[in-house]
Order: sequence, then C-alpha cells, then structure tokens
Amino acid sequence: MANTSLSPPRLIADEEGLAALVAELASAPAVAVDTESNSLHAYRERVCLIQFTTPRADFILDPLALHDLRPLAPIFASPLQQKVFHAAEYDLLCLKRDYQFEVRNIFDTMIAARTLGWAHVGLAAILEREFEVTTNKKYQRADWKRRPLSHEQLDYARLDTHFLLALRDRQLDALTAIGGLDEAGEEFERLAQLAPPPAPSGPPAFWRVNGARDLAPAQAAILQAVFAFREQQAERLDRPPFKVMGDATLLAIVRRAPQDQAALAGVPGMTPDQIRRYSPGLLAAVQHGLHAEPLRAPVPDSEPDAVRDRYDRLHKWRKEKARARGVESDVILPRTALWDLARRVPRTDRELAHVADVGPWRRGMYGAEILALLAVGNEPVND
Repeated sequence: MANTSLSPPRLIADEEGLAALVAELASAPAVAVDTESNSLHAYRERVCLIQFTTPRADFILDPLALHDLRPLAPIFASPLQQKVFHAAEYDLLCLKRDYQFEVRNIFDTMIAARTLGWAHVGLAAILEREFEVTTNKKYQRADWKRRPLSHEQLDYARLDTHFLLALRDRQLDALTAIGGLDEAGEEFERLAQLAPPPAPSGPPAFWRVNGARDLAPAQAAILQAVFAFREQQAERLDRPPFKVMGDATLLAIVRRAPQDQAALAGVPGMTPDQIRRYSPGLLAAVQHGLHAEPLRAPVPDSEPDAVRDRYDRLHKWRKEKARARGVESDVILPRTALWDLARRVPRTDRELAHVADVGPWRRGMYGAEILALLAVGNEPVND
C-alpha cells in the first residue's frame, strides 16, 4: 500500500489548533498515540512530537511550538476513553517526565501481540503483515527537534498511529478467541501505574564504562576526571556523551595518560577536530586524575545463595511455561517479579498479592505453582 493514498496529517502548532485537537480527541471513544523524542541527539532528551489518530483523522502535535499542553491532561487521564499505543512503556515515561501526564485506560498493541504469541511484534513487521504497509526506516534515528519538519518526516510519524485503532480491533477479536483479554488487560493496567525510574544510586557513573573495573586504581582516578570532562562538554553542547567522545576513546586516553596535544594525536578514536576542541580540557583532566587519590572498583552487591536458588527455580519454571504456550518468558512473569518473589518469599495468596507485577490474573493462573516452588527448602522443621 502506498502511503500517498492517505490524507495528509494535520499539524498542530498553535493554541487555536490545540483547542480544536482537544475537542476532536474528546469526541472519540479511542485514540491512538505515539511520541518522537531526540534521545540520540541531545544531552537530555525531550518529547519533540506527539502523534494522535482518531477514527476521522491523523494529527501531529508540535510540543516545541506550544508552551502549555495541560489541555491534553484530561484526555490522557480519562478512564472512559482508551489510549492505544504500540510499545507504550517508553512513551508513557516520556509523557510523564516532560508533562506530568497520567495515562489511564491503555491498550498496547505490542503487549497484545506478545500475549497472542505473534512471532514478530515490532510495529513495522506488524504493519507489513496485517496491512501491507511498508515504513521508511530512514527516519528511525532522525533528530526530531530540527525544524522545519519535512513532508516525509510527517508521513513517517503518522504511520506510527494511523493503523493502531484497526490493529487493536483485530487483536481484541484474537484475544477474545483465546481467552487472553484478562491477561493482556493486567499488563495494560501495570503500564498505567509505571513511575519514572529513580535517580541512579550506587557507584559513580564512570564505573559503568565498559572496562572501567579492569583499570588499576591510579587509572580509575584518571577515568573519573576525563569522564566528568566529557559530561560537562556534552551538557554544554546539548549532545549525548557518546557523540562527544566514545567510551573506548576515554579508556585509551586513560591508559596513555597523554601529557601534551601531540600525544593525543595517537589516541584511537581521537579526530583532529576533537583534539582541536578538547585538548586543553582533556589534558587538564588527565593531570587532575594523575594527582587524585587512586580509586578501587566497588564490590558489586551479591544475592544470598538462598535467594539465587529460589530465583533459578522460578526462572526455569517460567521458561517451561512460556515454551508450552509459545510466548516469550516475560509474558508469563516479568524478571523484576521473579527477583521480588525470590527475595520476599510469600507463603500465602494474601502475601503474594503484595508482590509487584503479580496481579489478580497471574495469581489465579500461576499462584499455587509459584507458592509451591517458593516453599521448597523453606518447609518448617518439626521437633
């Protein structure tokens, strides 16, 4: 199917257009939603487009041209109106982070596809199979903050929502046929409760550089200094840190500890432009690290043997269940739930109800098996 057969999407870029959009969305029983962000092109990503589809039209909202998106909040929060996403988790976290939107009554077509055991659950593959539509992969990594947006970009963006309502209808029929509505619905509700991840805790971020823990303590001090320099430059330029300098280049600088600009020329990954831009700051950072206190890699936390044993039993059980059903393992239970169960060791269904991501449907379907697995090795000892 050629995308040119579709009516052009309506671009919303002013207050009057936003008011008309809100009225249009409010009249629809279900609305398809997607977002585009600039995570590959900015130090701190932000939502750059919000796409909507109703049964009547496609809309592309430009949040960079608008100062206040609060009129959309009641639409997202309404429990009576369904919001249809594909792979909703990232979009929901971005909408909550940037606009504090709470989203209720979600249908996620990727979760539905996974519950149904579809072999390919990416949107491009589904659109091609279900609607004979091909998408242009050229814009997958586009910088969506750049303006003006081309007609090709707008067409690409609208395809992320244009077919979702029709796809949802097909999936509802398929889920009803296999009795999977309650299972999928429990996952939709879990999505609605998602909270933004907490601020990173634990060891400083530079220890997450691949190879950092293999460095000598004196080298680790240099890495901490050059890592901090890269972060400062990335924030100043509003670019992702990896686009300022790659991790492999950081480690090469650490191991060579260059003392002058000429020495930087031999560092793998350092371009002449990087040397020109960053040599004064980099060399100063290396000197700072050379004179800093050596740093030893933190010892990672380890789980007790009993917890690991319970996790392994649950993991094996989940894998067998998934294989029998023809679905991915985390459709049965998320990995986070396995660890929570292994650590908390609920003994009753009432205690099981307090474990995150183990909702009523999962407790009814798998609760007895989970409790039996956790009871192994925890039986009371009789005198």
